[in-house]
Amino acid sequence: MKKLTLRPLLSATSLLLAVLPLLFSACDAQPVKSQAKSAAVYTSKTPHPDGTGKVYLGREIAHGMSTSGGEWLERDTRQEEENVALAISKLQLQPNSVVADVGAGTGYYTFRIAPKVPQGKVYAVEVQEAFVKALEARKKELGLSNVTVVKGSAQSPNLPEVSVDLAIMVDVYHELEYPREMLQALHRALKPTGKLLLLEYRAEDPSVPIKALHKMSAAQANKELSANGFTLSRREDFLPIQHFLLYEKAKE
Repeated sequence: MKKLTLRPLLSATSLLLAVLPLLFSACDAQPVKSQAKSAAVYTSKTPHPDGTGKVYLGREIAHGMSTSGGEWLERDTRQEEENVALAISKLQLQPNSVVADVGAGTGYYTFRIAPKVPQGKVYAVEVQEAFVKALEARKKELGLSNVTVVKGSAQSPNLPEVSVDLAIMVDVYHELEYPREMLQALHRALKPTGKLLLLEYRAEDPSVPIKALHKMSAAQANKELSANGFTLSRREDFLPIQHFLLYEKAKE
């Protein structure tokens, strides 16, 4: 009786020992496959002096501006060179609009937009801690209660979902370390009728005195945005050296 009882137990045990490695192998393989799929979105190349060597849809991602570039963002000639006032006047803001300034830097745009949305809100999104602190200090100095400073990450602006009427990136998009992930996160943050604005130095114009990797063509911007659920709703060329590219969520 003992032998008859023992044989099925040994058989079951042997079967379990044989199957377990296969189960663990299947479990281990899934994350690897997922990671490989994610990594395939980006390729690499020998870095340009101004680039990271990371490539997205044929474009090498530029090095990001450090906080040492804050003085350049606040330069006295910026209004004359870029006509910021005109760009803001074309945003079609309402008093209750909720705006996200992604990559806000020193808040050059943030603190010019905030007075135009007195019943609304401006999220000033930054990843660099020094800029975050500077934004908080400037907000307090100006007494702007409708500005909320947000510490973003390389892959997300960390904004509430379905909360934003207009997200803007001013000479920022070309530096995003993870453009696909950031665009998808912004897509989730926008309301159904929300818009995304890119202001980018025009790559099509060689006379624009900006390094090549810090400029973008409208065609390249459209390719990357359309791959992430956006469609171009408005393109304007009224600014001296920048594209004004306004996108909306693509219809499903």
